[in-house]
Amino acid sequence: MREWTHGVLADVADIRPSNVDKLSIQGEQPVRLCNYMDVYANERITQDLPFMDATATGAEIARFRVEDGDVMLTKDSETPDDIGIPAVVADALPDLVCGYHLALLKPRTEKIDPKFLAKQLASGEAASYFARVANGSTRYGLSYNAIARTPLRWPALFQQRRIGEILFTLDEAIEQTEALIAKTQAIKAGLMHDLFTRGVTADGELRPPREEAPQLYQQSPRGWIPNDWRVEFLDDIAQRGSGHTPSKSFPEYWNGGIKWISLADSWRLDRVHIFDTEHQISQSGIEHSSAVLHPPGIVVLSRDAGVGKSAITTCEMAVSQHFMCWRCGPRIDNYFLYYWLQYRKREFENIATGSTIPTIGLRYFKHYQVCLPQAVSEQELIASTLLAADEKVFAVEADLAKMREQKAGLMHDLLTGRVPVPLPAHAPAPAVEA
Repeated sequence: MREWTHGVLADVADIRPSNVDKLSIQGEQPVRLCNYMDVYANERITQDLPFMDATATGAEIARFRVEDGDVMLTKDSETPDDIGIPAVVADALPDLVCGYHLALLKPRTEKIDPKFLAKQLASGEAASYFARVANGSTRYGLSYNAIARTPLRWPALFQQRRIGEILFTLDEAIEQTEALIAKTQAIKAGLMHDLFTRGVTADGELRPPREEAPQLYQQSPRGWIPNDWRVEFLDDIAQRGSGHTPSKSFPEYWNGGIKWISLADSWRLDRVHIFDTEHQISQSGIEHSSAVLHPPGIVVLSRDAGVGKSAITTCEMAVSQHFMCWRCGPRIDNYFLYYWLQYRKREFENIATGSTIPTIGLRYFKHYQVCLPQAVSEQELIASTLLAADEKVFAVEADLAKMREQKAGLMHDLLTGRVPVPLPAHAPAPAVEA
């Protein structure tokens, strides 16, 4: 840290808060406009982004034209902790102008590397500063002076460049991983549609689509299904249960080691299995309420506040009244039911009613129907295919979580000088700054 220079943003960049609005005015020059969300949602501004068309005056274009190596900063937001988000310009964009609610920063490249600057402005220390100096009551903003006084520290230029390279290389890996997750999820969604409309043969292959082999399909109350499928009331093939909340007036009903699924566990659902719960109840709570201790392997479904989220339990659990649950019998596989509920999630969201908390009434589930292969082996093939697809997504998501954790650690270590930047063997010797 002794080799690092301490200063403020105005020492290393020209700061230009923009006033270019989104209007197209006759007589002005056509431009593409970089807006708040373009910066907020992207760490790099590239030519691939869908910028809006607008117009600007000659003076506005001269002052707010965006150039390769510029940094843009969000300067207004509805909350004070959600401003000061930077993005570095990574392409030549000759017709792009910086829009309103942003500040255009022109780094003095003899002092500061643009990528390094963007990462410094994205650090936790900078975010804390921006939240502290933001002014406003219903909408918060950063004044020119507040932006100009942003505290910074920087090492020699060759070190800055190396730090920027390391962090942006990791950013690219994260972006590629996010794209892979999105692609894998899209493939799974298409696969799910095919499996629940065409089913699979004994060798695990999808049946030909109805357009190619209409003789393999029949019309049903839920649309076209394979000939050897049936539309069944779920109550006829699985034991339905709802949940209950023991009285909170009796402490002995709580914290007794019995896992109890409640709204607090909403984030744990839609991941196939639920292993743990936020709250626990006791055996006494079970005995003195309508709560039921269910065996492992039941399928649970949220009927409000996260409508349609579902999971399979991995151990004995009870559920709150906000959930439905089913103990599957010999005619329906529990994983098949789980994925069927996932496939029909939009249906649950649409049927829910209520102004404050959308809810599905218990009566709805008494008549709920499932399109069911009569052969349990086909159900199991469908479920195992979707489970394998999910496991691929979960593995990539785990890699992404590790990358993000690595990025957070590297940003703290490299941008504060806590850990010396790893330099290539050909790195120049540090220059002595005047």
